[in-house]
Amino acid sequence: MRPDPAEDPSAPATSGIGRCNAAVQWCLLLLLSAILAGCLELTGIPAALLMGPMVAGAIVGMNGGTIRLPRPALLCGQALIGTMIAETISPGILVTFFANWPLFLAIVAAVIAMSTLSGFVMSRLKILPGTTAIWGSSAGAATSMLVMADAYGADIRLVAFMQYLRVVFVAAAASLVARYWAQVDAAGQEIIRFGPIHLVPFLETAAVAIVGGFLGKWLRVPAGVFLLPFLLGSVLSVSGVLTIEIPEWLLAISYAMLGWNIGLGFTRPILAHARRAALPTIISILVLMSFSGLLAFVLVKAVGIDPLTAYLATSPGGMDSIAIIAASSKVDVPFVMALQTARLLLVMAVGPSLARFVASRATPRR
Repeated sequence: MRPDPAEDPSAPATSGIGRCNAAVQWCLLLLLSAILAGCLELTGIPAALLMGPMVAGAIVGMNGGTIRLPRPALLCGQALIGTMIAETISPGILVTFFANWPLFLAIVAAVIAMSTLSGFVMSRLKILPGTTAIWGSSAGAATSMLVMADAYGADIRLVAFMQYLRVVFVAAAASLVARYWAQVDAAGQEIIRFGPIHLVPFLETAAVAIVGGFLGKWLRVPAGVFLLPFLLGSVLSVSGVLTIEIPEWLLAISYAMLGWNIGLGFTRPILAHARRAALPTIISILVLMSFSGLLAFVLVKAVGIDPLTAYLATSPGGMDSIAIIAASSKVDVPFVMALQTARLLLVMAVGPSLARFVASRATPRR
């Protein structure tokens, strides 16, 4: 759904890095990603292998880069990340979730309502054209929102810009909070990148990732390539049927591919087109993040979980990015994923209809 300058006749001619062939651009992206990820790991930033490639991709994209991550590679990376997070799920999380389900449901609904209200206000004030703000402000199910936005005549380039910008802000804020507020030092966590591989568990894990990812794609579930392997792997892992094993080097590649996919979306044509919408979009993102922080405070007081777990659990968007940051930090990962999954499922259930209803009210017929 992301516009490609190479297929857009209105896009300007290639310039900067775009003048180089694809091989040179990829080499530059790899080198820049390695440098940035290494620097972030030295400073102790969690999920440095996601944040470094994300920043590197944005630098390449904003300087005229024309390369794009192949879609199959991205889907494989998302499926592996979902399966990896499934290893952290335990039966105890279900007890915690069902014991507090009214509070959790209220928090998820509050995040969705706040994001919808933000889009409605921006649309009514005519900050963005038509119903673009409604779809761009949705807290999740980005693919569905892009399809709906296109059908409603909204500017899908601006919608994509708003969705990806929120993911960048949320991921960056979560990493900084984990490092400097919760004092999580990723540099002190010893990770063996090239340890021994147990062949049978690895092949079983790969099979779960492939089957789950294929089902998510075939069923057209929003974020299904990440969500279905996560759910399937969780059930098999908790029941003792599956021992999840994924080499650290393969996870590092998956993190990098997710970061590249986000960063490379910030191209010159997109940024030029979204120039007027940038400031209102940033303000709306910061308001939504602040509201989510307030909800995290409510969770801390009501349930007694640690602040970083609450903050990651209520962060509005980028479920796969939040999963990586949670897995790289000392938090209750199952709790984070339970609330994030509940938000995604609720957005899938009511998000498109709610956004369509609000869009019809934001632009009444004459």
